[in-house]
Amino acid sequence: MAEEKKESRKAVKEFQKKIGTLREEVGKVVVGNREVVDGVVTCMLAGSHALLEGVPGLGKTLLVRTLASAVQLRFSRIQFTPDMMPADILGTTVIDENETGERMFSFREGPVFANIVLADEINRATPKTQSALLEAMQEQRVTIGNTTHHLQKPFFVLATQNPLESEGTYPLPEAQLDRFFFKLHVDYPSRDDLHSILDRTTGEKTPEAEPVLDQTGIIQMQKLVREVPVSRSVQDYAVRLIQATHPQHKDADPDVKRFVNFGSSPRGAQALLLAAKITALYEGRFAPGIEDVKKVAVPALRHRVLLNFEGEAEGVKTDQLLQRIIKKLPESAK
Repeated sequence: MAEEKKESRKAVKEFQKKIGTLREEVGKVVVGNREVVDGVVTCMLAGSHALLEGVPGLGKTLLVRTLASAVQLRFSRIQFTPDMMPADILGTTVIDENETGERMFSFREGPVFANIVLADEINRATPKTQSALLEAMQEQRVTIGNTTHHLQKPFFVLATQNPLESEGTYPLPEAQLDRFFFKLHVDYPSRDDLHSILDRTTGEKTPEAEPVLDQTGIIQMQKLVREVPVSRSVQDYAVRLIQATHPQHKDADPDVKRFVNFGSSPRGAQALLLAAKITALYEGRFAPGIEDVKKVAVPALRHRVLLNFEGEAEGVKTDQLLQRIIKKLPESAK
């Protein structure tokens, strides 16, 4: 038992060291937005996907590119446009001719066949094209015709989107939103951060991130996350938090019953626990607590709690609704 604890402490220290190095490398290029950077890294370590929302020009694409450079993974970028078709993302079957002149069908991979896929301005494409990513994001494979092609691990989609108020955007289907581990808001930089951005980008030399992690290292860190134990009380809090987002639940808050159409799916509970584990590891602990669940609840659930017409008309903010639920929900069951 003592030997196991020693090994666990060693693994956590190594995890912390790697995360610290990664943060430092990303910070050379990306100014501020520490919560967003940590959120994207959390999604990567959970083996899932991140959705970044913000107006154009706030560095969303730069963050994704910088992370890809720092982790030495195969990277591809898909610029979503209204005229894009599913085959532009997944790939297509074409007729090739071999050396003997014989014709045969062959599959040409699309840009989704990478470790990190930047889906830039994903909500500019039509719902049909957006839905082309569903199977890849959930099952890490692509089916073309009767043939299934498996994607290389690790695989994660880092998507950016403009606010829906922007012209020429389409709302993401609920099924696709649910496949994103976190939805992260990228805010305007502060005055000091804006000075730092100008200092770095208007001089002779633009900073670049050096590789500090590789494919094997990331897979090992993802494995460690899965090994972190969770107490029943912490898991129960996560379950009750998910139930509290459902308007039909008997103990739901009056505002939830009034303004919410659908609450979070079970994927939300999975995201809460995995993100809480990673948060604990960030801080050098090998077991998450209820406070860790509270820290990650808003980015994990804000896109999974869907408002009804009255909520939309009243201008209800999902983040504020979630914060109210967290504040009122008791830490232990009755």
